Amino acid sequence: MDRTLAVVFAGTPDFALPSLDAIAASRHRLVAVCTQPDRRSGRGQRLAASPVKERALALDLPVLQPASLRDGAARDALAAFAPDVIVVVAYGLLLPQAILELPRLGCLNVHASLLPRWRGAAPVARAIMAGDAKTGVCIMRMESGLDTGPVMLRREVEIGARDTAGELELRLAELGGSAIVEALDRLAAGRASYEPQDSAQATYAAKLAKSEARLDWREPARVLERRIRAFNPRPVAETTLDGAQLRIYESELVAAPASSVPGTILGADAEGIVVMTGDQALALRRVQLPGRRAVSASELANARPLAGRVLV
Repeated sequence: MDRTLAVVFAGTPDFALPSLDAIAASRHRLVAVCTQPDRRSGRGQRLAASPVKERALALDLPVLQPASLRDGAARDALAAFAPDVIVVVAYGLLLPQAILELPRLGCLNVHASLLPRWRGAAPVARAIMAGDAKTGVCIMRMESGLDTGPVMLRREVEIGARDTAGELELRLAELGGSAIVEALDRLAAGRASYEPQDSAQATYAAKLAKSEARLDWREPARVLERRIRAFNPRPVAETTLDGAQLRIYESELVAAPASSVPGTILGADAEGIVVMTGDQALALRRVQLPGRRAVSASELANARPLAGRVLV
């Protein structure tokens, strides 16, 4: 017989909001929200609440913000809400065994990849960088290993040739919202079943490092184009033009003779800033100089002579 489940939701960034909203609109009962402590951000370094905290307060839900889940106080605070299940979406803290064992029906995670491919912190960006044709969302029962738990359901999407990480994350976040409600319905009806992951097929999606954002123009154009999409909107791919940082948001492969040193600007016009790479040319479409807004490459090309300059 179907039941209404008492749900504690644990999440932090915008990616978690569609799942939070979907559960709030479902027949299940959100009893509390757990999110990261307020962080200082911006030029004034003011304390700012996470997107999940702001939404939880708007929904008039109790909010917990433990700095760690490894002490008894955090477990006791969660136990007071008597959750049937804890739903975790991009929370940012590992759940210790005592928390994993707390809810009657376990802990479910909304993970933005087709597990076991791309376990870890940056599955969307890593999928784009690798040139994957598809990705998706998995609803997984959490265990002590990193994204190693068995999968209840999975939803696939194609990765478009022009998709940025930000665009793909939005689609996956919405997909995760509908998937987690279906997973909760299965749990409530006693219809949940799980498929173990094949760890031999696992790949790891390490957190993006700022150092990875710097482009090496000796690499093939297709590799660079995927990296630019994977690093949009964060941390944004970059190079150096005349000693200044140049951030790159969009690019496209174009035909050009492989006769110039990688990084050489072959031309700059309304179509973009065309740069030689390790094998062919890449047209930069949207860029940003320090202290300036992001502009079309043609705007930058109109402001200064660029042909012959070398990006490093």
